[in-house]
Amino acid sequence: MTTPTVLKPEELKPAAELCARTLEQLDRILLGRADVHRLVLIGILSRGHILLEGLPGLGKTALIRTLGRIMQLDFKRVQFTPDLMPGDVLGTHILQDTTSGKREMTFQPGPVFTNILLADEINRASPKTQSALLETMQESCVTLLGVTRKLPQPFFVLASQNPIELEGTYPLPEAQLDRFLFRLLFNHVDADVLARIIGERRRGELPEPTWQMEKGQLEELFAVMERVFMPAPVARYVARLVAATHRGAGEATDAVNKYVNYGASPRAAIAIAEAARAHALVAGRPTAGFEDVKAVAPAVLNHRILLNYQARFDKTDTTAVVDELLAKLDETGLKLPQDVALEQAA
Repeated sequence: MTTPTVLKPEELKPAAELCARTLEQLDRILLGRADVHRLVLIGILSRGHILLEGLPGLGKTALIRTLGRIMQLDFKRVQFTPDLMPGDVLGTHILQDTTSGKREMTFQPGPVFTNILLADEINRASPKTQSALLETMQESCVTLLGVTRKLPQPFFVLASQNPIELEGTYPLPEAQLDRFLFRLLFNHVDADVLARIIGERRRGELPEPTWQMEKGQLEELFAVMERVFMPAPVARYVARLVAATHRGAGEATDAVNKYVNYGASPRAAIAIAEAARAHALVAGRPTAGFEDVKAVAPAVLNHRILLNYQARFDKTDTTAVVDELLAKLDETGLKLPQDVALEQAA
């Protein structure tokens, strides 16, 4: 395998400008969530699926729909309910009359045959229907009656769920949670943002995008992403970070050893590495660094670490565990004396 050449400024600059224009549109249309918009774009550049978690009315669906319009990608929405069947998502075979007078089984594609699938309130569907998405999220294809059909590319599942309303819901299995690159939390916006929404968004209607990506520009971004370089020390830091999420590991922190039942999977290391490259690209840098890893690691790890009952008693969540891990894990792995480490940091 040949090492990709280093990105030249004339190659990196147009890609970074595309990212900046996309974020500019998202920030103009959807107010008060610049940090979430940045992570969603990073998730798209990483070709990952994203789980958006928050109370109703915070703009999760609006964000996904707006992103599809800006990038000119096909978008379909499925409202997940307890009676939703796998065929309602994947598609089904129906018996049809042909011109020759015979009857044949014809495949009717479901809404999953799109670029962006919004799985709204995904935890309201039964485990049978949830599991129907496992193959699509991992393999980007659908297999029915022994026939495998590829999905349109690029393909993303952007799912939403309400974190507090549990009646009539089915928690996502860990195998499916692990297939989401990010879990992004939607919190309430402050009073200043609410005042702008009231003053500028009559009936909550969103303005039209003033700029959209041209066909093929997203593929150009993917091509540039392939060439963002990750130095060996940074890759090693990612590996050490994921390994340290396991209780009893050599670099596990006190919080990990006390509160964690199961740490992150190897897929988490892959996800952090890809997302760190995308974060560097959005920032206009040809090389991923330690700061990029730290910026994306919480969104990658917060749904991949399983805590024990002690964490619940002590009111500790995965965010606190990951924050402590990032703060205490030495980037270099050299285990320098404290005074030397402080001098280098200064």
